[in-house]
Amino acid sequence: MRIGILGTGNVARALAHGWRAAGHDALLGSRRPEERTGLGLPVAGLDETAAHAEVLVNATPGGVSVDLLRSIGAPALAGTLLIDVGVGLSDDFSALTHPNSSLGELIQEAFPLTPVVKTLCTMDSTTMTAPGELTEPGTVFLSGDDAEAKRTTGRLLTDLGWPESSQLDIGGITTARGQEHFAFLFMGIAGGVGSHTFNIKVVTRASADTR
Repeated sequence: MRIGILGTGNVARALAHGWRAAGHDALLGSRRPEERTGLGLPVAGLDETAAHAEVLVNATPGGVSVDLLRSIGAPALAGTLLIDVGVGLSDDFSALTHPNSSLGELIQEAFPLTPVVKTLCTMDSTTMTAPGELTEPGTVFLSGDDAEAKRTTGRLLTDLGWPESSQLDIGGITTARGQEHFAFLFMGIAGGVGSHTFNIKVVTRASADTR
């Protein structure tokens, strides 16, 4: 697929490398592409990246994501699946920029003709693209209102190394706030284990059926 990834930071670059390794055509989008030529990945302007994409990924800082998407324009985004991996945090990482909502919800509200799926925001960039390197499988969450958009996102997650058994659909886009609000627990766990490269796993009660 043609995947346009808005952003050029660690997350955007990791996703681009992961999907390109799986055979996809991944293009990074930047407001200043002429300054981002040394990344070893193709980079274009935001409008060109959006026009290129069958699937668009928001990997920009969450506090500016909606305004950045508005600069591209709703008509250019209409009908294109948008996978949102961003989290809005203050500069000192002490507060969420959307404490009573989520970035995923705000993007969906601003662009009603663009199906939005929230995923991959509960882990670092290394785990996003190399889940098999952890000691055991973890869980990746999907939030969104469009079932087909979530199915496409699931296939792209599989291409990054996430089997269907590790993917958990937790409901509509309103559940994105649970994923984003996990950011504080993520930072606490990182301090506890001394690393940002880890994941969580949902485990359920063993069946009481002993037949």
